[in-house]
Amino acid sequence: MDDCIIIGAGPAGLTAAIYLARFHLSIRLFDSGSSRAAMIPCTHNHAGYPEGIAGKDLLGLMLAQAEKYGARREEKKVTAIEPDGETFVVVTDHGRYRARTVLLATGVVNHRPNIPPTVHDPALERGLFRYCPICDGYEVTDKRVGVIGTGDHGMREALFLRGYTRDVTLISPEAEHLLDDACAAKLDKAGIARVQGPCGGWAIEGEQLAVDTARGRMAFDSVYPALGSRIRSRLAVAAGARATDEGCLEVDDHQRTTIPGLFAAGDVVKGLDQISHAMGEAGVAATTIRNLLSERQPIRR
Repeated sequence: MDDCIIIGAGPAGLTAAIYLARFHLSIRLFDSGSSRAAMIPCTHNHAGYPEGIAGKDLLGLMLAQAEKYGARREEKKVTAIEPDGETFVVVTDHGRYRARTVLLATGVVNHRPNIPPTVHDPALERGLFRYCPICDGYEVTDKRVGVIGTGDHGMREALFLRGYTRDVTLISPEAEHLLDDACAAKLDKAGIARVQGPCGGWAIEGEQLAVDTARGRMAFDSVYPALGSRIRSRLAVAAGARATDEGCLEVDDHQRTTIPGLFAAGDVVKGLDQISHAMGEAGVAATTIRNLLSERQPIRR
């Protein structure tokens, strides 16, 4: 039986693996290969990398660090978490595994507009399509920016980006915007243009990303989707853990869910979408896991 099974090998899961391995605990790190961090072409706001670092490179370095201390990443998809007294059975597509504790670090999945992968992937790589204005809004300073979204969520993202550039256009993903008078007034006051959808005909044209709208074809230096995300908390919720209406797992100050021995860290808890925040939560969770196990049976060399 393992001391802890970590589900998810993004920044949160890998940070926890480093901590737990260095606590001399036996762990398994299950990874389905879908960390959002791997999609980051280059992050410039992660401390310690003044020239920036690609998401895949950061994950590779973190995995190497975890493996140095004995952690091992296993490519398995987890299908269920089954509480069994003070322990757990973790069901995967390659068998069942027992653990004294479980840490869920499965993150979220961004909702995309109807953009084909043949356009999305190279646009993302070139910074023409971006997901996180907190992470990379600085890179679009004084550039022409499009935001795909509507309603309060779309308005808030457009207003946030207005802090980096004057040229912001909010484009409805469907035929019409769903904006109440208050949203429209805030957009007007900020000088943010509003364009009806639907969006289509996506293509990279020169150094810009172009899209068809009700106003005709438009091109932008960068486009942000403001379409929300799906929180990957199903495993914990199915096991009986409480979550918000949006799907964020409820945890205490030590990252404990409402199921004793089941922990959660990163964007599956709350969608701040920041690597540093996920890593901090994972450090707290890992330390709490170590202390919990020591209470059950003293950890001694």
